[in-house]
Amino acid sequence: MKPIHLVMPISADPDAPTQNLVGLGALAAELAAEGISVHDLFARTGVALSQLEDARARISHRQRLAIYRNAKRLAKRSDVGLLAGARQRISDYGIYGYALISSRTFGDALLFSLNHITMAGPAVRQISFRIDGSTAILRSHGLDTLGDLLPFAAEFWRSSMTALFSRVLEAPFPSKRMLFPFAAPVHWRNYERVFNCPIDFSSDRMEWHFDANVLDLPCPNANPITAEICQQVCDVLMTERPGESELVRKIRSACLNRQNRFPTAANIASDLGLSLRTFHRKLALEGLSYQSIVDDMRQSLATEFLENTNMGIDQIAERVGFADAASFRKAFRKWTNRSPTDFRHSNC
Repeated sequence: MKPIHLVMPISADPDAPTQNLVGLGALAAELAAEGISVHDLFARTGVALSQLEDARARISHRQRLAIYRNAKRLAKRSDVGLLAGARQRISDYGIYGYALISSRTFGDALLFSLNHITMAGPAVRQISFRIDGSTAILRSHGLDTLGDLLPFAAEFWRSSMTALFSRVLEAPFPSKRMLFPFAAPVHWRNYERVFNCPIDFSSDRMEWHFDANVLDLPCPNANPITAEICQQVCDVLMTERPGESELVRKIRSACLNRQNRFPTAANIASDLGLSLRTFHRKLALEGLSYQSIVDDMRQSLATEFLENTNMGIDQIAERVGFADAASFRKAFRKWTNRSPTDFRHSNC
């Protein structure tokens, strides 16, 4: 079994505006086909219709669930989640979709999709990926936040991703089995038609099993130049935070693109065509320093590694850009008033 790749797609704060609206257009289109207005779909959610066409628009997890709840209530068909997901096109996912379709292999596309999964709007707290023999397995964790919306969210998400992956491959996606932790709905026969594989309902977990050989398949529309451009744009969009300036977004993006090593302030200033003095002055006007931005990113990364992986302290120190574990421990204690080991144990 290969090591587990783990991602945390939603913020711990359900009201934090961290999610894109990509993919929701297909839901609106399916309801429109039933004669339901998109105005009604977004009613009382705090989301404006204009945000559907804004790549930088962000909504919260709570707002996404409010949209899902409206869709479930308004729909005339019980399988609206499956039908809406099956409508998804590459263009519905914008730059994220184009990054996938232009990847070299499907394995590259899947890895990119997981590392940028927040752009696809999942509704679960955590997604893990592993390979067990000839089977690749995607597992959803932290389903408790969905309550009675779990079946709808699961149908829409799985159907959307099946459609998206099939379009990346230009062939039916080779799913082997799907497991769902809820009883079979009234439209259960439609599951096998949409997913083209055996379905297990009332499971103790939510997993998607598929043929691991698909990871090595070349993407028919692979284009390294397009892929690189799309991935760079996605990296920038992922580093954006509400209210952040373009300068801070560029700094976060530059840090993100240098794994295990953060650039110096002088390097960043040079890349932006600024003198080091001007660079520091612009940040000071925002009440920030370069070091505070770097520390914030390091702390976020370190916290995620400590909470969600079994990586050793030495490995984490290297991943977040420290020369040694001692320096990392000192910095982490300064950030949290706890040692990395204590922090990990308290969050087990």
